[in-house]
Amino acid sequence: MDFYEKLPTDMLIAFYQEILDNIERGILSKNMYYELGLIISVASVRGITLGKPCDFKPVVNQTLLDEYIQHGQDYHELKDSSLASCGL
Repeated sequence: MDFYEKLPTDMLIAFYQEILDNIERGILSKNMYYELGLIISVASVRGITLGKPCDFKPVVNQTLLDEYIQHGQDYHELKDSSLASCGL
């Protein structure tokens, strides 16, 4: 998720569109749906609403995706507080 958080918004949306196009062509794996979920999550934090493919729910275990996203957010909060306590 860290990778997507560092991307400029236009590049994030370009990744999103490319993955969607490939899903529609049927050339991507199940893992790409999780990547799409991460992109949608990062976009949401930026105030951008991106749609999910119609078959997103049957393919993606939403609970696992949510846990992964939460873990990433917890990591960043811990990292930020550690840096702040060190005066960085």
